Amino acid sequence: MRFSEILDNYKKVPLAIRYLVLAELIIQLINSSFFLLLNYHLEHSGFEDYEIGDIISWRFAGVMLLAFPMGIFIKGRKLKPLFLTAAFGLPTTSLFILWAIEMQNTSLLSFGMFIWGLFWLCLQVAGMPFILNNCDKEYHSEAISMLFQTWSFGICIVGFLNYFLHAFDPVLFSERNVILGCTLFGYLAVYFMLKINIKENLSQKIPFKKIYQFYDWNKILFVSIPTLIIAFGAGFTIPVINLFFLHVHGVPSDTFSVMGATTYVMVAMGMTFMPYIRRNFGYSIAITLFQSLAVLALFLMAITEYFAGTVFVTTLAIGFYIIRQPLMNVAGPMTSELSMYFVGEKNQEIISALNAAIWSGSWFFSMQAFAWLREQEYRYVTIFLITVGFYAVGVVWYQYLIKLYYKNKSK
Repeated sequence: MRFSEILDNYKKVPLAIRYLVLAELIIQLINSSFFLLLNYHLEHSGFEDYEIGDIISWRFAGVMLLAFPMGIFIKGRKLKPLFLTAAFGLPTTSLFILWAIEMQNTSLLSFGMFIWGLFWLCLQVAGMPFILNNCDKEYHSEAISMLFQTWSFGICIVGFLNYFLHAFDPVLFSERNVILGCTLFGYLAVYFMLKINIKENLSQKIPFKKIYQFYDWNKILFVSIPTLIIAFGAGFTIPVINLFFLHVHGVPSDTFSVMGATTYVMVAMGMTFMPYIRRNFGYSIAITLFQSLAVLALFLMAITEYFAGTVFVTTLAIGFYIIRQPLMNVAGPMTSELSMYFVGEKNQEIISALNAAIWSGSWFFSMQAFAWLREQEYRYVTIFLITVGFYAVGVVWYQYLIKLYYKNKSK
């Protein structure tokens, strides 16, 4: 298949979904600036790394508590109001967080992170069901890949932007000011959310008293387990990986920004081809192979701490990070698609909500554990190897899920 044919399938994704993707890309600029720069800003503002771990964890607490009720609530309802709520609420809460950092108030910071997570929940829970209900199944893979690519493109834009602006004037374009700029630009997402003017295809509304009988809870539980395992392991590493490079290898924020941007250029390119790979080679290649190589790269990156102190080792750590990120991330749209198809149409809103709850809940507890481990002076390599172990188990479970999916499909 030619590259132009692959792109043609993306052009067939409905315009309303493309507006949603564009709005989410703008919001992802805020999320990306938080991922790349917020920990550095907190560090420079006088917070210790275990304090940062605790503060960041509260971003996931609200999602953990309310994702499941939200999944039940949205079934049979229009989703555009949730998108508008997120488009306005996320930049507003981000401004509050920056103010709380200036005030050096940990309680306000934790509260701001908690509220930020609630607004993010509106996008996390509603995005996938909106795509599945309002896009032809033939183009689900492309639409889902586009949604996932917003994170990759957000990282690329913010990463390169921060590097060049910091090189131009490191005082004017500090981590705090770059985050502020992305936050203010984020309000533009409201405009594109308003342009989603379609008659939404709604899922079947379920009375609260029939929830237990309606859903296929065995399928839902079975699909959720590998997500839980991988998410809990990831929570020890992903939110604080820039602190690893700062404290172990002395990598500053502008260099880490370029690392992240370079990595997610590769992620975006890989995700573009994932629908083609899945159709021609199956989920075992699109998910299991890519995830397995990513786990190996993370293991090699973690053990560079044993040899830290030379430019050569730092370069190796950066190389393994750049390899690991695309390998793990390109499988994300395919694991979501597999989960949605495995549980069936009537369970899709609830599995979307549960995935959000699992990721955020797992990261909340993982970050709390990270904060405790760092306070007890455990090394980063020890903490990251916990992630490697969880990842390995999750990858094996996904492979079993893939085999079961194909077996059920053949019947």
